[in-house]
Amino acid sequence: MLSSVPVRNAGVSLTLCCSLLVGATACGNDDAKETKASAPSESSSAEKQKFAKTRFVANAGLAAGATYQWIVKPWRAGKFKKGADGRKFALIKAGLAGAFTYNRLKAATKNAKGDPALSKAVAPLSEGIEKLKDLPSKLRKGDSTDSIVKDFDGIINSVKGAGKDAGAEVKDKVPSAGELGNG
Repeated sequence: MLSSVPVRNAGVSLTLCCSLLVGATACGNDDAKETKASAPSESSSAEKQKFAKTRFVANAGLAAGATYQWIVKPWRAGKFKKGADGRKFALIKAGLAGAFTYNRLKAATKNAKGDPALSKAVAPLSEGIEKLKDLPSKLRKGDSTDSIVKDFDGIINSVKGAGKDAGAEVKDKVPSAGELGNG
């Protein structure tokens, strides 16, 4: 039979040890030297350009993957036609994918500004990307899906071509359904 005194002593000892451990880690030297050492360093303009190209490729790849997976592919399969099985769900997913694509393309054009070659290649596409803004809601409603899908596909192909011309080849990267909802 266990006595309650050793269990109580173990509980008190454990609590005391945890308090000392937390107290010891909470105390520290607040010198300015330590604060400066942990601050992130500024990146050079060459690093910013390199990262800009990488971020452009990532964002444009996600936009291209979402467009193909949830807009172009179902459209080619006839999922958007009236009376098709799962039409409503396909249109809702396409609308989400359209909003996601617009968001990622806007981020990609922002990233492109950090690289001179990309900036020149993508600049003429900004107007076309801006036109995609209202299309996701039209997709969800099922309005003139043929022209909407062609607009999305055309813009994606233009962005991919501009990236390739600037030395930043964009490959489709299909986002998960959860990523679509998070934008």
